[in-house]
Amino acid sequence: MSKYIMIIDDSPTIRVSVEMALKPLGIPVMQAENGQNALDIISQMKTKGEEIALCISDINMPVLNGIEFITEFRKNDRFTPVVVLTTEAEKDTIQKGKDAGASGWIIKPFQAEDLVNVVKRFVK
Repeated sequence: MSKYIMIIDDSPTIRVSVEMALKPLGIPVMQAENGQNALDIISQMKTKGEEIALCISDINMPVLNGIEFITEFRKNDRFTPVVVLTTEAEKDTIQKGKDAGASGWIIKPFQAEDLVNVVKRFVK
């Protein structure tokens, strides 16, 4: 059974940057452009017996934003870590993310080394 990291961001540049930063870890990556797209991909993966080891999600996205994604994702998966990668640094927004079930928070712009260290903390 394969385990993947799901990168959820409406910016293709950010998705590719995150994937490149995580490449040395050797964990396969899936990409989604918004929360709804991620939920659809995750559902398809589960039917194939594939699992998500970690989600990395932006907050501000069209269709289904990061907080809404986490809320929906947590209805079916309470344990897979979800790390928020966003420009949002306001305490109120961070608290909303934590209340929804976020496991960690990284502020953009990010250093690749910091991202890798956070991922290593959650993915063994």
